[in-house]
Amino acid sequence: MKSILFRLSLAATLSGAMLTASAADTDHPTNKYKIDLPPSADLSYAIQAKQSGLTISGAGLVQWQVGDKNFSVKSETRAMIVGKILEASSAGAIDDYGLAPTQFVNKRFRKEATTTTFHRDNGTIRFSESDASYPLKGGEQDRTSIIWQLISVARAAPKQFKPGSDWIFFVAGMHDAEAWTFKVIKNEKISTPMGELETVHIFKAPPPDAKDQQLDLWLAPSLEWYPVRLRFTDPNKDYVEQNLQKISGKAGK
Repeated sequence: MKSILFRLSLAATLSGAMLTASAADTDHPTNKYKIDLPPSADLSYAIQAKQSGLTISGAGLVQWQVGDKNFSVKSETRAMIVGKILEASSAGAIDDYGLAPTQFVNKRFRKEATTTTFHRDNGTIRFSESDASYPLKGGEQDRTSIIWQLISVARAAPKQFKPGSDWIFFVAGMHDAEAWTFKVIKNEKISTPMGELETVHIFKAPPPDAKDQQLDLWLAPSLEWYPVRLRFTDPNKDYVEQNLQKISGKAGK
């Protein structure tokens, strides 16, 4: 049961695979995209998972808040019976590249919290869980902020956000960082707890030769491009799926 909850909490970070690249051999793209930040909101999700032959259900809450110069994202995931299995947060400023995180904190079930810090004063990314470090060149994200940076890019360039297009970001995890490529798959109508929605289906594959999770997400242009479905799939076809149930007003209200 413990290993199942660990894998569920990994998926619930709104990320993808465990990162294993080293600073020495990692490409570090600095793509500068136009952005249009979505409005602050609380997003409530229903979670269903199949892990090691067991079906697990739960709930997730993501609080997204943005101001003129700052942003924050907080997420919490709960599984039936055991309760809270993950807390994650990202906060920082907004600059010419979009979201500019200063700190990413991740707390998993029965684990100590990990902290990834973006030192804007000396231009480095450092980790509480490793000695790795990376330079800040502009546009770097963490595992929680990346989805919101992607949404902001899509909102700013909806006509360019078309099937076949690739969008590349440099993403820091709990131990290290690497380039992530998101590919727009197709426009797709899906059934959700909020009804039938026209969405843009986006795919992030694991790194080459890595046996990690793949991530599919569906953004709804009619709902500010919020993520209405996320699905994490393991190589053995186990999965975790999050479906949006409710959008509340501004975070904290």
